Amino acid sequence: MHMSIRPWARGLLAGPLSFICSWLLMAGAALYLPAGAAGVDNLVFPILLFPLLWSCLFLYTLLDARLARAYLVIFALSAIHLVVLIRHMSVTS
Repeated sequence: MHMSIRPWARGLLAGPLSFICSWLLMAGAALYLPAGAAGVDNLVFPILLFPLLWSCLFLYTLLDARLARAYLVIFALSAIHLVVLIRHMSVTS
């Protein structure tokens, strides 16, 4: 019985890693979206769009033919938004 590591790597990417990436996208989007007339649009839109973000990333990681490219996209999006969050925290403190 030969077990390949590829399905596990894709499952890890599609499951927890895409969830973490979409959480970082949601948190980072609150910083760069405009506040709107009531001043809460930058908070509400990322929360409402979180399921859409996660499902798009989930499906992308499952459907991309090249696993390495999917990992690169997820890690790049995560890293960019993590830098935005860290920079915002260091400036405000």
